[in-house]
Amino acid sequence: MKILYIVPFALMLSCCSSVKNQNSTASAKLDTQLLKDIEVLSSDAYQGRKTGTKGAEMARAYIIERFQKLGLKSYPQHVNYAQDFKFKSRNADVNGTNIIGYIPGKGNNVIVVSAHYDHLGVIKDEVFNGADDNASGTAGLLKIAAYFAKNKPNNTIIFASFDAEEMGLQGAKAFVSNPPVPINTISIDLNMDMISHSDKAELYVCGTFKYPDLKKYVVNNNPNIKVLFGHDDPKLGHDDWTNQSDQGAFNAKNIPFLYFGVEDHKDYHKATDEYSTITKPFFSDAAGAVLEIVKNIDRQTGLQKTLKDKMIMKN
Repeated sequence: MKILYIVPFALMLSCCSSVKNQNSTASAKLDTQLLKDIEVLSSDAYQGRKTGTKGAEMARAYIIERFQKLGLKSYPQHVNYAQDFKFKSRNADVNGTNIIGYIPGKGNNVIVVSAHYDHLGVIKDEVFNGADDNASGTAGLLKIAAYFAKNKPNNTIIFASFDAEEMGLQGAKAFVSNPPVPINTISIDLNMDMISHSDKAELYVCGTFKYPDLKKYVVNNNPNIKVLFGHDDPKLGHDDWTNQSDQGAFNAKNIPFLYFGVEDHKDYHKATDEYSTITKPFFSDAAGAVLEIVKNIDRQTGLQKTLKDKMIMKN
């Protein structure tokens, strides 16, 4: 692995100014923060963020600090945003910690925006930094939280940064087993996992095969990125992503979901998945596209009843 370097602030601004379709100074600042978040979380200092390690603890501290600065609220049962849980891996007890914050809405319905922060850690003296997988989703989550911290949502939005996804979606499973709100108030999970690396500028949205009514909320007006439906037909076998990231835990509870991600690339689950190998303009566009879709869904205060009624009709 190369030695961690810090990109000078001026260079960060240069990177962000080159991103197409920037509409305002405010959005440029958000993109600068987006790149900073992914760079920090995927640095060698965080040791690949494997569950139960010092690197994962450092990642949590960074996410908590960002939550605090954004003004996200913490549920009373989660001290300082932390939802601790235990699970078994290879007959050993493992401790995990989700980071859960929220922004209250105007009604009782809840949207969960999620992304796992853990990765593979250090393997044979190489740090697997997991920039795309999934420092990118975590940075995207923070971008969305920053928007709604300044623009009050209609629905309460829970921002769930899950641990132990790489060990079998354990953090997401712990969350749906012991949610901070009544589970029947959760309308949808919007999950990001690998949204920063695509040479084709393609971001997939998975979930509309089961919930076709969600297609109308997936609107993309950015010509620099292709937002595509797919990878959610059970007939696809391994290429069906329905249960291959944290949205799978919500799907098991029949909670509607949309999953945002790219197809596997040459750096997937390799030590080369680093900040230097992500596609920075695409990442900025992808995070912006997900934010727009979250905004579209948040405008629908009756989304939960609509989707459940359609599921009943379909069944």
